[in-house]
Amino acid sequence: MMKKSLFIVLLSSAMSGVMAQEVQDLEVQYNPNSLNPIPVYEQHYKVRVWRNIDLREKQNKGFFAKNGEVSKLIVDAVKSGELTDVYQNDSLTTKLSKEDFLSRLVSEQAQTFPAWSPTQTFYTDDIVTHNGRNYRAVQDSQGVTPSEDATDNWAATTQGSGLEYSIIDMSTLHLMEDMIFDRRRSRLYYDIQGIEIIVPGSKTTTGIDLSLGWFKYKDLEKLFRNNIPKAVWFNRLNTAQNKNFADAILLRLFQGTIYKVQNPDDETIDDTYRGNGRPYREGVWAREWTEMMLMEKEHNLWEF
Repeated sequence: MMKKSLFIVLLSSAMSGVMAQEVQDLEVQYNPNSLNPIPVYEQHYKVRVWRNIDLREKQNKGFFAKNGEVSKLIVDAVKSGELTDVYQNDSLTTKLSKEDFLSRLVSEQAQTFPAWSPTQTFYTDDIVTHNGRNYRAVQDSQGVTPSEDATDNWAATTQGSGLEYSIIDMSTLHLMEDMIFDRRRSRLYYDIQGIEIIVPGSKTTTGIDLSLGWFKYKDLEKLFRNNIPKAVWFNRLNTAQNKNFADAILLRLFQGTIYKVQNPDDETIDDTYRGNGRPYREGVWAREWTEMMLMEKEHNLWEF
């Protein structure tokens, strides 16, 4: 009887070990960030690419219609708490706190400014008199109007909580995706991993693109599906065929220029082709060459 009990215990332990190993193998075989993961053993070919999507372009305006911008939907979802996971970079592992995300929304120009600067942005229609001249009332972000006895040299400064970038400023997306050729289904899939919201350098004081954060596409797809009245891709040619953002992305109704392909040095295409004094146009051409080479690769895969 004791031998039988010992056998049962050993058998149970062995089965538990096998099940744990199977679970671990499944985690290795499937990408947890994929919306529809393709097992590794079915992947005949795979390459990760990063695309730059300018929402101001004509082909992308459906995602950036007035009061229906995709960036507005995402930012509002973070503020409301509907979207909780924001990431610092495209590794999609290190999270960004909500406070840090909100701080990135603050325009650099509005954090510190002269109280009576000629370039001051005016926030009210009130008229005040200063040194015998009339001006529109200047208010900082806290609603405080500078006093009329400010010094003539206008050296006084006002600290405010800052103004947020407008949604129009959030006009660029970076999209990271895996191009995977499925050997079993004999077709190429675009497996989107994440999307980043960018404020272009032309809208920042530093002249450098500002990243607001990365988001897993799995989370965004769920957000789009849960906000059907708001997540509308606008069809300017036929509004009867407006679509959900998720469907529009699935149908590839956007234009995104490849700016990086996975490589050992983690270089962008511009890093590779615009070094050593090469002209800017070589980087632009290289992006187009890369697109064509990937299309040719897809075509050649059908020969296997």
